[in-house]
Amino acid sequence: MTDESSEDRDLLACAASGDQEALRQLFSRYRDRLKRMVHLRLSRRLSGRVDDSDVVQEAFLEISQKLPEYAKAPELPFFLWLRHMTGLKLTEVHRRHLGTQLRDADREVSLHRGGLPEADSASLAAQLLGKLTTPSQAAIKAEQRIYVQEALNSMDPIDREVLALKHFEQLSTSEIAQVLGLSKAGAGSRYLRAIKRLRDILERIPGFRDL
Repeated sequence: MTDESSEDRDLLACAASGDQEALRQLFSRYRDRLKRMVHLRLSRRLSGRVDDSDVVQEAFLEISQKLPEYAKAPELPFFLWLRHMTGLKLTEVHRRHLGTQLRDADREVSLHRGGLPEADSASLAAQLLGKLTTPSQAAIKAEQRIYVQEALNSMDPIDREVLALKHFEQLSTSEIAQVLGLSKAGAGSRYLRAIKRLRDILERIPGFRDL
């Protein structure tokens, strides 16, 4: 069983029975969160060739077909199921466009359920430095990104994934626990450890506190 809101359950039931307006409402609620996940995990080698929105739209087409089956026996909360299905589509897109290059990309597949593409250190560093917008800040952005990538690369892969799920995908601790196959307490302690380690590392980067 899942713990969806009553409104979501009603929309899900209507959408599963073929109500297109209910389906549109469901998708519109979660589109931004799914685009954020795709943006974080889309291979940088596909920059300019594949758009986040295109991946999400492809996923929605498949999700709409499988929604009645999910509604009969939901094993995951609805959003996590949407995320899982979208992640599978993203993996398919990687295979379609990268072809034989995917062998080198296999190391970027994360450890959590479903083998979704990992949020790599370069993507996370770009997100962490995203607030740098002025010309003077932009001038030092590349150098700072290298420091941040090195900091992230020094972390345990699961801890790095916890940070990605919490801060950039904005999943709750309960959702993170389900995605990673951990207890809620385990996910919480992983996050606290990861954020402390990241802060300790970043505080040693010259000028980072002033950014």
